[in-house]
Amino acid sequence: MSYKVGYFVGSLSSTSINRILAKALVRVAPDELEFTEIPIRDLPLYSQDYDESYPPEAVALKHAIEESDAVLFVTPEYNRSIPGALKNAIDWASRPWGQNSFDHIPAAVIGASVGSIGTAVAQQSLRGVLSFCNARQMTAPEAYIQFDPDVFGDDGTVNKPQTEDFLRSYMAEFRDHIQRVLTVLPRP
Repeated sequence: MSYKVGYFVGSLSSTSINRILAKALVRVAPDELEFTEIPIRDLPLYSQDYDESYPPEAVALKHAIEESDAVLFVTPEYNRSIPGALKNAIDWASRPWGQNSFDHIPAAVIGASVGSIGTAVAQQSLRGVLSFCNARQMTAPEAYIQFDPDVFGDDGTVNKPQTEDFLRSYMAEFRDHIQRVLTVLPRP
């Protein structure tokens, strides 16, 4: 069985190392996973004032999530937390009250940084937000990737066998997580 995975890149930068990581993850993922990036760049800042009439960018965001069987978050760490653009997208998708697009969706979190702890603190922050949104998170394995341009090519190639093996295993675990969650909680 194949699964549609919508993925978020938390950085808006055109030179984002997390976008490169996302390309690598798509490359090494099991064939049963089909990927579509869910864009967040053009979303206005969320305000409850929009709850009666969502702008087209927010409607498209919610639709993309609802069309996905699972979501993958690939995020940098900004000031020991998640980027504002990613939090804004989550706020749009989880509103208005009672119309949370993340309810029961299988989710995984990963990220890259040039620092030695990867994105550990941002991931913990994101996990707290996703818990409130009732997303069914893959809790293990955790993946805090220290980015090295000698290891990751701009096209998503991984030049270090141990790193490629780890990412391949992570994505296989994510496929298994999706299957387990959807067996118990099928998406509508």
